Amino acid sequence: MPIYEYQCQACQHEHEALQKMSDPALKDCPQCGAAALVKKISAAGFRLKGGGWYETDFKGSGKKKNLAGEGSAGGSSSAPAS
Repeated sequence: MPIYEYQCQACQHEHEALQKMSDPALKDCPQCGAAALVKKISAAGFRLKGGGWYETDFKGSGKKKNLAGEGSAGGSSSAPAS
């Protein structure tokens, strides 16, 4: 479940809530009780790791690294030629 950030427009209190994506947005401030909470936009809290992702394949060189080996010539060896 993602963590959503809220800010109260009445008292400027910032609040984080662990909610399902399908849950309705919170409205009542836990500090002042006003119905003035607004959901903030923030960066996602995950990172893609492992072979095949941007970090390992494209960073720095601009070309995709061949992780299977350098001897492959023109395509996958698992698909039969037609």
